[in-house]
Amino acid sequence: MAMHGLSLGLLALVLLAFPPVAARAADCGSLASPKLDWQECTKKNLMLQGSDLEGANLVGTDFSLTDLAGANFKSANLEKATLVRASLEGAHAEGASFAKIEAYRASFANIAAEGASFAGAELQRANFAGAKLAGVSFEKAELGRADFDKAVLTGTKFSFANLSRADLSGASIKGPAMFERAFMFLTRIEGLDLSAASGLEQAQIDLACGDTSTKLPAGLSAPTSWPCPVEHE
Repeated sequence: MAMHGLSLGLLALVLLAFPPVAARAADCGSLASPKLDWQECTKKNLMLQGSDLEGANLVGTDFSLTDLAGANFKSANLEKATLVRASLEGAHAEGASFAKIEAYRASFANIAAEGASFAGAELQRANFAGAKLAGVSFEKAELGRADFDKAVLTGTKFSFANLSRADLSGASIKGPAMFERAFMFLTRIEGLDLSAASGLEQAQIDLACGDTSTKLPAGLSAPTSWPCPVEHE
């Protein structure tokens, strides 16, 4: 018993000397810098253009209405961040994670985000005009009325995404893109080359809006409802 009590005493001393390592608190007051930790910090309505946030921990960070144009997000983790009406125009975000972000009406115009993930993101009415999105995952993302004018979508994954009324008509797809089970109600695909796309089914094409210049994969055909009338918001 004495030996057992001694062992417990030694254990208590060890725990006091080396307490369990607690999760490091985010440094919300720090200036923007590579690999910083702003997890779940509030950074709303700020001017952070050109900030270098490469490799930063931005999980759950609130960037609502913040101007992040030209910022560097390479390999940063923005999972579950809030980017409602934020601007990331011209930003670099290669390999970054935007999974499950909330970014209603956010601007990603001209962003370079090759290999990034927007899986499960809320991106209704988001602007991706001119964006470089090769190899990007939009799997299970909400993309209602999103704009992809002049965006590069080669190798982009839209599997299980909601593309309702999204505009892909001016995008560039020079190779494969994945559309398995994507919801394409009134999705604008006029002039789009989908000949190498995978996962497309006739039912999706029948819901979408194309024209005589839309190129479809072998076995699919343009419905008689094309072209769709122009919608006025």
